[in-house]
Amino acid sequence: MARSQARVAHALPALLELAGELIGADCFELAGESTRYAQPAIFLSSLAGFLELEEPSAAVAFAGHSLGELSALAAAGALSWEEALGLVVLRGALMDESGRSSGGEGSMLALLKSTPEEAAAVAAAAGVWVANDNAPGQTVLAGPREGLREAARIARERGVRSLALDVTGAFHSPWMAAAQEPFREALERVTFGEPAVTVFSGLTAQPFVDPRDELARALTSPVRWRETMLALAAHGAQSFIDVGPDQVLARLVARNVADLQAIALEEHYAGNA
Repeated sequence: MARSQARVAHALPALLELAGELIGADCFELAGESTRYAQPAIFLSSLAGFLELEEPSAAVAFAGHSLGELSALAAAGALSWEEALGLVVLRGALMDESGRSSGGEGSMLALLKSTPEEAAAVAAAAGVWVANDNAPGQTVLAGPREGLREAARIARERGVRSLALDVTGAFHSPWMAAAQEPFREALERVTFGEPAVTVFSGLTAQPFVDPRDELARALTSPVRWRETMLALAAHGAQSFIDVGPDQVLARLVARNVADLQAIALEEHYAGNA
């Protein structure tokens, strides 16, 4: 994340300093250790990327995957960037604590080249949950490691390949329940306004109606990213710009809406450095 850190230091020095004060550490230096640090680093990187857009006002809608919802709401002016950062820092800490409280027994498993229906059937049979419906052929399950091993076995029997993810919690599942109420209380303390641009929720795959409720419920609910991208296209999106690090969302565009263009800002600026 060295390039992202440099971009943030240049574009958002005050926000980067505030992040250090809230966390008590450099989130970029520790981003690889846990979601506690990775979430603020990704949030700051995404906002720095947003500032590099030539015509942000031309956007027909914003959306973010999981944590990215807070980035999207902040970029759209629905809440201040400082308050959004505070929520991100708390969210990362709460999710990290929820993961560690299970003794490291919670994790995630990606199912590749499966349909959403197949993934849901595997999850139900193994006693785990669908956490991310990212794209056709890419669904992520969450739950106890034993259950995920069973899910991998069932998937293999069905001819579906699986990949264990290197994470410390069963994110977007009921195993994050302990984080939900403290996060909801924090959401009640911040001020939400009308966004300048429509922002879609990954919880509903529709525009946000009640951000406080939807952001809180999202912690224990699946990310409906495949449906969200289809909804964005139906809303009038003709191309997608991924302002976050690692070009993750840009790579999902072709799998969800193949006829629309995807631009990864990180790749664009790396190629023109």
